[in-house]
Amino acid sequence: MKRNGRLSVAVLGAGLIGIDLAAKVARSRVLECRLVAARAADTPGMRQAAAMDLPTATEGIHSLLASDEPFDVVFDATNAMAHREHADLLGPLGTTLIDLTPSRVGHMVVPAVNGAEAAERRDISMVSCGGQASIPLLHGIARRHRVDHLEVVTTAASPSVGRGTRLNLDEYVETTQDAIRDFTGVKDVKAILNISPARPPATFRVAMSMLGQGLTLESVRAVAEEAADQVRAYAAGFEVAACVAEGERAFVAVEVVSSGDRIPRYAGNLDVINSAALQVAELIATAPAPAPPPVALTTAGTESS
Repeated sequence: MKRNGRLSVAVLGAGLIGIDLAAKVARSRVLECRLVAARAADTPGMRQAAAMDLPTATEGIHSLLASDEPFDVVFDATNAMAHREHADLLGPLGTTLIDLTPSRVGHMVVPAVNGAEAAERRDISMVSCGGQASIPLLHGIARRHRVDHLEVVTTAASPSVGRGTRLNLDEYVETTQDAIRDFTGVKDVKAILNISPARPPATFRVAMSMLGQGLTLESVRAVAEEAADQVRAYAAGFEVAACVAEGERAFVAVEVVSSGDRIPRYAGNLDVINSAALQVAELIATAPAPAPPPVALTTAGTESS
């Protein structure tokens, strides 16, 4: 429950995503990281959590269930196969679950597009890193232009892609495609994920190709820059790297560098989804409390018929 005006937070999973998330939460004015839970103690992530003086536990989801009080927010940084079980176990406790796996179980939220919906949900899907980087731009472009086909190619450096993501490659692609369709209304969508072995590691990049009508350079660039400004409100390293448009075709690419908390600068894939997840949690923490239900008025002496 809220303590010192902050929501209690647990991070489930101590891989690349989980530890960077814990570091981000530790800086928040409205969130308090009270637990980092994993299934093994002797891992780099758990050692980093201990070095940050964060409470740790090694029984995974059972560590959260054994807590004296339920957590207000749990970030699930495990894998897509496990998320449904986590949602079933934590749902009855009133916990808000923010899912960083591509499970597609919860309500999809991209803060720059529909962040206002976050406070109304208890299981929130952060889609994928490619979805968080592309959807703000594609949503804006599709609202102002006719778009018939979209292809989104995400390139992430191999050292920034952890075991959980590698286990969920099919789910990643399918969830990204579904989210793009939902947020843009475009049915013909293809998503591709490249894991680059290049040395030095490649900066995270998402390239978006589209076919439609009236795709002028001026209009597409204006929408892309507007969307980029909105994303930079929570992911400062987000930039439009290329924009080309003429007639029926347009191409836009974005690059993201991380803020360097617990991950290298090239790992913008981790930074953009973690920053979006943190933004969602802070939106929930600062949302106005719901109004109490109206009190029913009764008349003394009234008899039911």
